[in-house]
Amino acid sequence: MQIYHYWLIAGIALFIVEMLTGTFFLLVLGVAAMAGGVTGWLGGGFWLQACVASLLAVIGVILVHNYRHRAAHAPAMASFDVGQPVTFEQWVSQNDGMARVNYRGTTWDARVSAGQPPTPGTILYIQAVEGSLLNISDVRP
Repeated sequence: MQIYHYWLIAGIALFIVEMLTGTFFLLVLGVAAMAGGVTGWLGGGFWLQACVASLLAVIGVILVHNYRHRAAHAPAMASFDVGQPVTFEQWVSQNDGMARVNYRGTTWDARVSAGQPPTPGTILYIQAVEGSLLNISDVRP
């Protein structure tokens, strides 16, 4: 077997392991190994193969790292629910500010931060959404 066969086998193995992890780093290393194999197949010596694979691996890892860093710090998408009116139904725990409200035809749990304690039927507005918990207030955002 030629040296470039080992590069190609390593690239395929890294692709397979990447399918189990989903981090994209192993995908980059697999592409770099395949590029080293193609360099050998085209007649490049071992050192050229290693340099091509190393260079692509470093560039690829930097690109993936920057992409993941940028994606992690991207602003969250605004919720379409913010600003929508809800109808106050009942208190679950008035001391904790937890209540049930009617929104879009169903009952939701909500955290109330209104100035005056609302009574059933009061219209409040969604300030924020945390999972399935609505943060509501009597002030429209």
